[in-house]
Amino acid sequence: MVNLAQSAIVAAIVPTALAINYTFPNCNVAPLQGNAVCDTAKDAVTRAKAIVSLFTDEELIANTVNLSPGVPRLGLPPYEWWSEALHGVAGSPGITFSTPGNPFSYATSFPQPILLGATFNDPLVKEIATVISTEARAFNNAGRAGLDFWTPNINPFKDPRWGRGQETPGEDPYHLSQYVYSLIEGLQGGIDPKQYKVIADCKHFAAYDLEDWQGHERYGFDAIVSPQDLSEYYLPPFQTCVRDAKVASIMCSYNSVNGVPACASKYLLQDVLRDLWGFNEDGRWVTSDCDAVRNIWDSHNYTTSAANASALALKAGTDIDCGTTFSKYLPQALNQSLIERADLERALVRQYSSLVRLGYFDPAASQPYRQLGWGDVDTGNAKDLAYQAAVEGFVLLKNDGTLPFKESIRRVALIGPWANATMLMQGNYFGTAPYLITPIQGAINAGYVISYSRGTSISGTSTSGFQEALDLAKRADAIVFLGGLDESIETEARDRLNIAWPGRQLDLVDQLSKLGKPLVVGQFGGGQIDGTDLKKNEKVVNSLFWGGYPGQSGGDALADILRGKVAPAGRLPITQYPKEYTDQVPMTDMTLRPSATNPGRTYMWYNDTPVYEFGHGLHYTNFTLTWSKKPGVKYQTSNIKSFESGKKALDLEPFDTLDLAVKNTGEATSDYVALIFLSVTGLPQPAPKKKLVGYKRFSQIKPGEEKTTSFVVTLGAVAHADESGDFRVFPGSYKLTVDTGSNGVSTLSHEFEVEGQDVRISEWPRDK
Repeated sequence: MVNLAQSAIVAAIVPTALAINYTFPNCNVAPLQGNAVCDTAKDAVTRAKAIVSLFTDEELIANTVNLSPGVPRLGLPPYEWWSEALHGVAGSPGITFSTPGNPFSYATSFPQPILLGATFNDPLVKEIATVISTEARAFNNAGRAGLDFWTPNINPFKDPRWGRGQETPGEDPYHLSQYVYSLIEGLQGGIDPKQYKVIADCKHFAAYDLEDWQGHERYGFDAIVSPQDLSEYYLPPFQTCVRDAKVASIMCSYNSVNGVPACASKYLLQDVLRDLWGFNEDGRWVTSDCDAVRNIWDSHNYTTSAANASALALKAGTDIDCGTTFSKYLPQALNQSLIERADLERALVRQYSSLVRLGYFDPAASQPYRQLGWGDVDTGNAKDLAYQAAVEGFVLLKNDGTLPFKESIRRVALIGPWANATMLMQGNYFGTAPYLITPIQGAINAGYVISYSRGTSISGTSTSGFQEALDLAKRADAIVFLGGLDESIETEARDRLNIAWPGRQLDLVDQLSKLGKPLVVGQFGGGQIDGTDLKKNEKVVNSLFWGGYPGQSGGDALADILRGKVAPAGRLPITQYPKEYTDQVPMTDMTLRPSATNPGRTYMWYNDTPVYEFGHGLHYTNFTLTWSKKPGVKYQTSNIKSFESGKKALDLEPFDTLDLAVKNTGEATSDYVALIFLSVTGLPQPAPKKKLVGYKRFSQIKPGEEKTTSFVVTLGAVAHADESGDFRVFPGSYKLTVDTGSNGVSTLSHEFEVEGQDVRISEWPRDK
């Protein structure tokens, strides 16, 4: 037992420095020599228990926080669990970049996930994640990073005002699920490998997508979510991450879910995460978001003391407190019998078994990952992937033939607050990039003669720069205005209040349009903004594209698309709503289905006409679509297995296989993204209008060339959640549609019937 005075002792054990020089334990000398934690023949949990059992109570508590002091008397060095790698090794408490000009002074900076999501290219996602994990390991071997990286953010981007939507791949749960599977495979070095390459962390669990909106802060927000919406929309990406991709770490979120803070929720952390999805003890742990344990007490007011909050979080299944609440107040909780030593040991075994699976205690010579170094950072392949991702993620929203630029266009006026963007191209959670190719530099690299004027800021009200921009534009062959959003508008802890173009940007675009020159507008930033005026008025803008946050090679990617060296084929991963949308539903409303106070959320539910819909994206060529093998027209539910407790998950079982052929009937070589949507009549109402059930990116289809592929449509894709959250395959009339029909490509459809009684294929845990 620990008395209250010992909390000061525990606090003294925890180091205060934010950056530590990582070292590995040495199993060849005392005190570790001979301990079973060093026995590579034993399983990870047995090895972890062998060392954790030797911790004193004080040492157990001291190591429940992200900046863990280790146990020097047992040969365990300090360890920082908090490192970041959202789209490349990133600045964070656990990562130290060296000074410029020295090894480990930079790492590859890929596009933000929102742009990577727009590629709809999961093999590319895996390749990028593999590069990130390689560079992360190299940093760790140099003592400059941990082995645990708190990425990815896979909360669906359902509300366009969310400041952190840029960190996600988009709004669709199926898309996020496929994305995260590929990402985890690349980061961790396979699906549940014996030895992890690095540990990934799927966050934020759960129903988190509000920062600070009209006084509602994430730290104390209570997300009221129905079982149906949890099962159907908010949690499928986490299910894939945990159950299928076998991620090693989960982060519980700041908010409450239905009255219980996420980091204190036995329902979320035990019933769903561990019991339903099999998040077991073998190298897997839960961390709180930073200070979320403290927030249980001081923001949610869920408990009467910090000690009680700490006890609830630990016993619910939070194993690491990102913060110091555990280290300060768990001594009190232990002294008051709110927790037992076994609760602490359980958390530490989860932590240390993950370190075992990272090879932390194993000889370096036997581990390929321990051989990675500075020469494995910023390789030619990494550079190529950063460029490819930026190119593939650009989305052409509107084009009257102005793009690609004709050879006669040589003098280009680059105008706007994004025209000379540098670090802005990285978005948030970024590291030091090896280089940042600005739009100006990219255009110069492409051979254009450039004149540049900022013209206006992102959100300012001044028009003092307009005249300079207009004077430069008058002397150019074409005008490219680059604007949109930036980190002053959308970021962590900052939601938007509206989705209109900020500042005076559109006023300048309007004046530029009156010069009679070809005018291209680029919209950057993670969230969408209402482009109605740019879309409808042909006299204002000839071409419009969206470029997210494109990373280190964004300037080259943009220039190559403008000149037609490469063809755009990205698709919007989120809906672009009219600006009135933000007056129709508050951010605090978590419901998805349309109602008297909600127009519906995402492309699946929105009951009005979007400006640009999810999946929209134009090309420089034309495509025709055909079924290379006709799908079936009638299916019987009697042939579908029904759910049985403890049996294999049925949602991954195939419903049918679709064979699609895509032919390039135009004149430009181009990628093509095939999106397959399913709509159903006969479902309990209100039902989704449609939902994504498959997608594939075809690479470099030449003029006249046809390529084919097969899509496996699963039972889970065909099924829908009922009000209890159980997934069922319902009888009714179904329709498959390839593409959106709004981007110049004719859709391809197929109708079929499902006959019989509805069949339950999964059971959602009841929140008791």
